Amino acid sequence: MTRIVAMIPARYAATRFPAKLMQLLNNKTVIRHTYDNTLATGLFDEVRVVTDSEIIYNEIVSHGGNATMSIREHESGSDRIAEAAASMDLDIVLNVQGDTPFIRKKPLEQLLKCFDDPTVQVASLMQVLTKQSEIDDPNFVKVAVDLKMNSLMFSRSVVPYPRNKELPINYYEHIGVYAFRKQALLNFTNWPQTPLEAAEKVECLRYLEHGVPLRMVVVDYMGIEIDTPEDLERASRLIQ
Repeated sequence: MTRIVAMIPARYAATRFPAKLMQLLNNKTVIRHTYDNTLATGLFDEVRVVTDSEIIYNEIVSHGGNATMSIREHESGSDRIAEAAASMDLDIVLNVQGDTPFIRKKPLEQLLKCFDDPTVQVASLMQVLTKQSEIDDPNFVKVAVDLKMNSLMFSRSVVPYPRNKELPINYYEHIGVYAFRKQALLNFTNWPQTPLEAAEKVECLRYLEHGVPLRMVVVDYMGIEIDTPEDLERASRLIQ
């Protein structure tokens, strides 16, 4: 039987918005919204926060949740959860970013469905961008896909570039929710950081640079990722 575990990597010292996961959103911290909503899907044999912070660890455990402290420093969320996954009995790991408090069941179900195809090693989510300001914004990571919905490129730049202004173009925002077969995740963490990944600060480029495409799933609006104080304000309005 396939054992599926959801892991939520959680750094305290985020670059753009330090301590963002401990900010209150309505009456609960961002990280607890993410944990509770992931658990509520009922899709997983286990849900676990993996963190470098005793503050975040205590926030989850004191409310009855499941958390693990990282042993080493890590460059990316995938590296962080790989450390925990290495010693666990599991087949598929689903990585939910700690700053996605509006996570819902249906998109995660669609993501896990990708692994019915035995060729899929890694899968992730994307949503359509319609506002030009968001298409131009480097905080929105764009993804281009092939005809089979495998990723071709991730970039903070505008991808694809609209050279032909007369053609309609779909712009997709990459949503930081991934699922991996265990070995694919362990491979990732054993590879050094790659040139495009280092340039763009987009970790999934490491897979592409090693010839491993991500199977992408288009989902409806996933709510707001909390990257900036302005995002937190927008999320507060949305949750009310």
